[in-house]
Amino acid sequence: MFKKLSIGRDGAQAQARGADAEQRALDYLRRQGLRLVARNYRVARGPSARGGEVDLILWARDGTLVFVEVRSREQDAHGGAAASVTRAKQRKVIFAAECFLLTLAKMPPCRFDVVAIDGDRIEWLQGAFDVPAEH
Repeated sequence: MFKKLSIGRDGAQAQARGADAEQRALDYLRRQGLRLVARNYRVARGPSARGGEVDLILWARDGTLVFVEVRSREQDAHGGAAASVTRAKQRKVIFAAECFLLTLAKMPPCRFDVVAIDGDRIEWLQGAFDVPAEH
C-alpha cells in the first residue's frame, strides 16, 4: 500500500560521485589560493516554492566572495559538465547566495563560478554566470 522511499543504489552512487567531485574541486580551488567559507549551503523552499544550494562558498585572495557550482560528467555524450548548468540551476544558486549574503554584516564583491569536471579534466570557469538584470 505504501512505498518506502529511499535512495537506491544508483542514487547513493551518484551522491558519492558528487561528493567526490566537490572534494576534487575544493582541493583544486584551495591550491589556487581560495579559502573555504561553507560547503553545501542549502536554503529550504520558502513561500515562492523554490529552494537552492551552493556547492562551495569561498573567499578569493582579492576579497571576492565566490559561489561555486560543481558539475561532473564521466562522459560528454550529453554535453560537457559545464553545459549542464542550466538557467534554472543558476537561479537556484543565485537564490541561495542571496540568502547567504543576508547573514553578512557587509556586502562583499561576489562572483558565480563553475568548476566543471569531465573525467580527469578540471576546468574552472570564473564569472560563469551573473545575476540577471531583471532580478
